[in-house]
Amino acid sequence: MQLNVIETGNLKLDGGAMFGVVPKVMWQKAYPADENNLCNWAMRCLLAVDGDRRILTDNGIGSKQDDKFLRHYHLNGEATLEGSLEKAGYNPAAITDVVLTHLHFDHCGGSIRKDEQGNLVPAFPNATYWVSKAQWDWATNPNHREKASFLKENILPLKDTGKLKLVEKEGRLFPGFEVRFFNGHTDGQMIPFVNYRGRTVVFMADLLPSTAHVPIPFVMSYDTRPLITLDEKRAFFNEAIEKEYILFFEHDLYHECCTLHHTEKGPAVKETFRLSEVV
Repeated sequence: MQLNVIETGNLKLDGGAMFGVVPKVMWQKAYPADENNLCNWAMRCLLAVDGDRRILTDNGIGSKQDDKFLRHYHLNGEATLEGSLEKAGYNPAAITDVVLTHLHFDHCGGSIRKDEQGNLVPAFPNATYWVSKAQWDWATNPNHREKASFLKENILPLKDTGKLKLVEKEGRLFPGFEVRFFNGHTDGQMIPFVNYRGRTVVFMADLLPSTAHVPIPFVMSYDTRPLITLDEKRAFFNEAIEKEYILFFEHDLYHECCTLHHTEKGPAVKETFRLSEVV
């Protein structure tokens, strides 16, 4: 199994929304905000290559939204989905599988693009798209709180491709690539656990947006069931420490990966590093 980091650019989100009830005086020590209280976040994806299978997990915000929409998120950074794939030696047509942790626009927007005629078409024409059934049902009948994050143009065309696969059970999706479901952030968030060089790399998505969210009470306001998030974090952290998981961050602008350990104050970051440093 070969893993490639796929950077797709950054977006800015309100710091208060990203850290929930935690006071700014506490979270800004770990994650800085600008004068408008906006924090800069990565949209970092992961490409797993195993023989003829090329699995892309998440794909950023995409480029098909209009300027009015994109202005709200202050996109920045030089990286693009296509450019990062090319740097890794691949193009969209080479991707065989797209695993979507969930269907919020900053995780799945790159799945669908507009062609020259303005039609919505799959950005990865030869890929099968994998989504948890619970998340699909949740996103296609959205609640009022999350509705703005579930964009129809990102979601409904996936079904039209005829290559949408809904995952109903946890476990092995591909050799060396398992998925598990978490429900605190959004229903049926599907988190990959990837066997890599004798270690387990966990693609954190929005279960844990950054190292700054490691303290148990640091939960996003975006989470629909924050008390479930607390329980999920606590259980996952105990497992991650016991099994020495590598946590791979989609949104942490400053850190790609970390490991955890127990301290007197609870779980904490043990070390941070780039995925390329894993040997």
